[in-house]
Amino acid sequence: MDREFGSAVILAGGKSRRMGFDKQFLQIKNHYLLCHHGEQLAKFFDQIIVVTNTPELYREPPFVLVSDELQDKGPLGGIHIGLKTASSRQVFFLACDMPNINLDYIRFMQQRLQGGTETACITRFGDWIEPFNAFYARDLVSDIEDYLDRGHHSLFGFLKDHNTHYVSEADARRYSPDWQMFLNLNTRAEFEVWRSSCLNLGVNSPPVAESR
Repeated sequence: MDREFGSAVILAGGKSRRMGFDKQFLQIKNHYLLCHHGEQLAKFFDQIIVVTNTPELYREPPFVLVSDELQDKGPLGGIHIGLKTASSRQVFFLACDMPNINLDYIRFMQQRLQGGTETACITRFGDWIEPFNAFYARDLVSDIEDYLDRGHHSLFGFLKDHNTHYVSEADARRYSPDWQMFLNLNTRAEFEVWRSSCLNLGVNSPPVAESR
């Protein structure tokens, strides 16, 4: 196990109201998107954790299956249990509705964090941030608990009070000029557009960006 960067977490929670069905069931050519994520991330990480409130949907290997301890806390609830379960110091987080994995960008973020004291690596997008396709440090567990106990839920507000490394939008666009590595599939229409683009490329599962 890589003690620094060995763990990755896929968040499979959320209400999925705009999609109309549970995003854990997103698939292309009978292949679940979440399982594709796990297969690709397993090439890069030793431990793959899935945060889901329906663990019965999965055969456990190769995933470690966990459910939120802190219910109805939004993204921070999933980040909390993911970090609490992870074995490595820095933990990669991806949402199950983000179809475009960029392994080169993951390496880039690891290089930014290597040997440093930052407790997160987050990408800026204008005045906003991209909370996933990001790294968080396991040391944040108790701080997240304290923050939520005080009635706060804003991930942006939480990160402002911590030693966060922010990647500029310009640097991130070197790896994904069209920002596709941060694409979220929120509606059926968005899913169909993305799925059609994959099928038009003649692929059975989503492409993974990686230099050779």
